[in-house]
Amino acid sequence: MITQIILFCILAYVIGSIPFALIVGKVFYDTDIRSLGSGNLGTTNTFRCLGKKAGITVFVCDVSKGIVATFLPTLMLGRVDFLSIFGAFAMIGHVFPIFANFKGGKAVATGSGVFIFLYPMLSLLLLVIFFANLFLTGYVSLGSILMSITAIGYLSIFETGIDKWIMIIMCVFVIYVHKKNISRLINGTENQSKLKLKLKLKRGTKNDKNH
Repeated sequence: MITQIILFCILAYVIGSIPFALIVGKVFYDTDIRSLGSGNLGTTNTFRCLGKKAGITVFVCDVSKGIVATFLPTLMLGRVDFLSIFGAFAMIGHVFPIFANFKGGKAVATGSGVFIFLYPMLSLLLLVIFFANLFLTGYVSLGSILMSITAIGYLSIFETGIDKWIMIIMCVFVIYVHKKNISRLINGTENQSKLKLKLKLKRGTKNDKNH
């Protein structure tokens, strides 16, 4: 069993290390996403620099990494109470990918895949919180942080076992890798999503018509 666990941890890390943002950028846009925007190999930077189609593609692929890395061990180990270990290795692989010089994304999408597999109902709540924040503030990073804080609170109160503690640690890790975003949020220099900006423009257009 220990050998199997180690092998699945390695496999999960390798799966998490697949840099879909880099692959999509180079294959379909002849662009190295690392040279654009924040340089992160994640969904947000892909959306911002390569557009909606590329962003959605990378998001789905990155979420799938978390689901697959957590699901595969169940085929041999069953539904054990430490599946989150494999999800954690996938998240670490996304942040420190062996295929991209150990410089990746922030594990939000990959972590979401892990949560979808382990805690599907909680994932729905986190999704609502993320998009509510996105439309109200336009800050993707803030939404990711709020999801992590909510997950920590929920897991602390309602869940038990090893998975609970591992996922709490990973949520803290996600908040930590957003430290630069937190600094920019405090200073008012964080980038806003176009969704928020579009809402502002629509309000402005309506006000102009009324006047």
